[in-house]
Amino acid sequence: MSREPADGQRLFVDGAWVEPDGGHYEVVDPATEGTVGWAPEASPDQVRSACAAAREAFGPWSRTPPSERAAVLARAADLIRARLLPYADLARAETGATTATARGMQVGVGAARFRRYACVESAEWPVPPQINEAGPMGRAAVMGALAVRQPVGVVTCVTSYNNPWANPAGKIAPALAMGNTVVVKPAPQDPLSVYRMAAALEEAGVPRGVVNVVSGRAVEIGETAVSSPDVDMVSFTGSTAVGQRIAEVCGRQMKRQLMELGGKGAAVVLDDADLASAVAGIGTTFSFYSGQICTAPTRVLAQRGVYDRLVEQLASYARRLTVGDPAGADTVVGPVISAAHRDRVESYVELGRKEGAVVVTGGERPPSERGFYVAPTVLADCTNDMRVAREEIFGPVVVVVPFDDEEEGVALANDSDYGLIDYVWSADVARAFRVARRLRAGGVGINTVGRNMEAPFGGFKKSGVGRDVGSYALHAYSEVQAIVWPG
Repeated sequence: MSREPADGQRLFVDGAWVEPDGGHYEVVDPATEGTVGWAPEASPDQVRSACAAAREAFGPWSRTPPSERAAVLARAADLIRARLLPYADLARAETGATTATARGMQVGVGAARFRRYACVESAEWPVPPQINEAGPMGRAAVMGALAVRQPVGVVTCVTSYNNPWANPAGKIAPALAMGNTVVVKPAPQDPLSVYRMAAALEEAGVPRGVVNVVSGRAVEIGETAVSSPDVDMVSFTGSTAVGQRIAEVCGRQMKRQLMELGGKGAAVVLDDADLASAVAGIGTTFSFYSGQICTAPTRVLAQRGVYDRLVEQLASYARRLTVGDPAGADTVVGPVISAAHRDRVESYVELGRKEGAVVVTGGERPPSERGFYVAPTVLADCTNDMRVAREEIFGPVVVVVPFDDEEEGVALANDSDYGLIDYVWSADVARAFRVARRLRAGGVGINTVGRNMEAPFGGFKKSGVGRDVGSYALHAYSEVQAIVWPG
């Protein structure tokens, strides 16, 4: 139930900290079920004000020299890095992430992303000249041309709950670097960290209206931030279902969009694979942040020759994972984000049983007086037509599907509505690359779950639209303009 606490968080609109029209709501610690703080509930009018402020600020900010914009981002990175520990404590409490994850993969990556875009990259490049004959369009001439990247305008950034630092920073930093202004709508489960990011940007000298943050649980808040006529582009990370609704609005209004949606990553483990490496990679990633990441290889496709050993070793790995208080030094798997999400994950495990899958390990709620915990679970003897193999569970649950030959493995991997990141394990590098090129996914890891943070990131099919990360994010938050002149 909402109320008006004296110490509730305020909205950040047009360079000011504003009391929310809708009061405040409780942010709950998934590990303790205690109160982390009170988040502001904006009204649609306040969201419209934020969009209008971003529109007003766009002209001056877009004309600010890139070096000055970069300097603001660099100062923000330094401020975030200097406050890593208290910011990480808040992130851990809001999200249920372990201490190591909150420090390294949340706040640490957030600071690194501001640092990455605190640089000036060329926004223009020459086009080969063209010789034009005399004609109706003018005299004969050698026509020079220049392709120039221009900012899109006002960008609404709708961010996910699974990383309230890295995800917003990955949108805000490149958008600002290109000269855009932003309205950020954080996930309702953990918005307080995003307000800390806004405070760091304010202290770093971002001009008023360039960054605005409006939160709320009501659907109207996100809808208003997406549909506002002041907004030119929407950058969204979240479920495919919500992404489809946002895309409909963007399509009607011809808004640009960047969508990072769901995933059901296939890990194709061939019969010559190093099983220890495959198990470590799959086990680390499907248990990381309690499986609440879209890049997790939660659909393991194992060739018959290694299937039984892989299931046994993966189950053994899962049993050794320490589940519990995310503040604990040995904890690997903390809680999922909410009681409702825990119920959803558990319902999928039960569905898997009914579909004929074998629960090799997990499948029962860990003993705990408080907190939204789910035991790491391995479902074996699955088929690719089961719902647990086709739908994104977004929890520490992995399904294992056997296949006979390479051709069948590729077909099973591609038989999915999703196509974000897949993985291939094989001792034969040429074979692994051959398989990787046939996978319909935006990224493929070969014998690794690691990432190259300059490589383009995005999905095929229902996993998204567009690419970001590295220089590709600068492309995503810009339009290309052609300038032509006679030589």
